[in-house]
Amino acid sequence: MVACVLAGMLASTGFAQTSSVPSNPYPTKPIRIVTSDAAGGNDFVARLIAQGLTVSLGQQAVVDNRPAGVIPGEIVSKARPDGYTLLVYGNNLWIGQFLQHSPYDPVRDFAPISLIGRAPNVLVVYPSVPANSVKALLALAKTKPGELNYASGSIGSSSHLAAELFKHMGGVNIVWIPYKGGGPAMSAVIAGQVQLSFGTAAAVAPHTKSGRLRALAATSAQPTTLLPALPVIATDLPGYESVAFYGIFAPAGTPAPLVARLNREIKSLLDGAAVKERLFNAGVEIDGGAPSAFAVAIQSDMVRVGKMVKEAGIRVDGLRPAASPGAR
Repeated sequence: MVACVLAGMLASTGFAQTSSVPSNPYPTKPIRIVTSDAAGGNDFVARLIAQGLTVSLGQQAVVDNRPAGVIPGEIVSKARPDGYTLLVYGNNLWIGQFLQHSPYDPVRDFAPISLIGRAPNVLVVYPSVPANSVKALLALAKTKPGELNYASGSIGSSSHLAAELFKHMGGVNIVWIPYKGGGPAMSAVIAGQVQLSFGTAAAVAPHTKSGRLRALAATSAQPTTLLPALPVIATDLPGYESVAFYGIFAPAGTPAPLVARLNREIKSLLDGAAVKERLFNAGVEIDGGAPSAFAVAIQSDMVRVGKMVKEAGIRVDGLRPAASPGAR
């Protein structure tokens, strides 16, 4: 399974075939970077990348935001593989296929260029919850099945999948209370309407410092540089990992030398102090590795989270959250 998926991704980049860069110098016209709607994490990262590529490549890189209901991955999967249409997106590019019908194949239809960064979530609880560690929270949830609630954004959001993976691996029944986004979900926990949540590091930091929330652990496999003193859930749930990825892709069939060129440009951009600071402040740990390493990371996430989604029966049109006052 691992070898087959990885081989498919490497083939899509052109590493498994002989190809060459078009005879014309690249780029000779503006580059379009497709992503989701404005103001989200994908948009923030896409604009940083666009600004950097505009300078380094000498051609305008333009962010093409697509509103809800339009699938950016479908647009890019059908684009010409010439380096002029790129995609900045996250885990939903490959996890979405487990949640609902997908109009593209996340392995066959894209050439990974670079994993830009990883954004771990943080498990936080309302201060009155009698649990100061992941182990204690799991024990509490097992003694009170269905009595603890967690707040998150929509199905498939990083906070939702982090919580569902926690429930699945921990064997506990914690009820999902959905909200329209991470902000309203975090406000519900701060107000004590919901007992816990898996917020982004940037979102929870001011509230844990003020004492309005208690941070128990990070969702990354290893301690995060964003919150180095915080333990990780994997200490008590071996194998647990749930992080939001921000990556950049080209359509499958893009010549390998062109993918390699773009990878170098992205890595150089991510090495800049100003970009590092902006991503760090947004709760993103920079990666910037090779396309092959990105393909491996995608495969690992597909196996781990896809297995949980299937076994838990989570579908966009199939999972019915519990009703609760203030839920959205």
